[in-house]
Amino acid sequence: MPNIATVFKEEILRLARKEIRRQTNVFRKASAQYRKDIAEMKRRVADLQRKVVPLEKQVLKNIPPQAAEVDADHVRFTAKGLRSQRQRLGLSAANYGKLIGVTGQTIYSWEQETSRPRKQQFAPIAALRHIGKREAQARLEQLNGGGKKRSK
Repeated sequence: MPNIATVFKEEILRLARKEIRRQTNVFRKASAQYRKDIAEMKRRVADLQRKVVPLEKQVLKNIPPQAAEVDADHVRFTAKGLRSQRQRLGLSAANYGKLIGVTGQTIYSWEQETSRPRKQQFAPIAALRHIGKREAQARLEQLNGGGKKRSK
């Protein structure tokens, strides 16, 4: 005949396991649902990122509104003028290039007179002559972050 203490102990263990299983089942189901939700969100983020890339390229190709008003045939270009304009706006070559639609290395090459801008690039360069530091920063923020506003 089995010892009553052992039988009692085994029954308590069985009931405790049953209770633990019942309580953890709720967490298990919730955890599975959270994993499904996270996977769905990851898919949506990836889809949105795929849609953003072509839009960013399209925005960078568009000429700023003031650039359309400038006649590219009557624009004079000098490397010294470009350098002083960039410094007046307080921009790096890379950021100035983003506003025009070229790379920072291209801006550097223009400033060093190792190359010259093409005719289609004269209009954006001329348009930047009429803006100030704040507007230049606003345009950069619009290009980089989708127009994030700073809180004061």
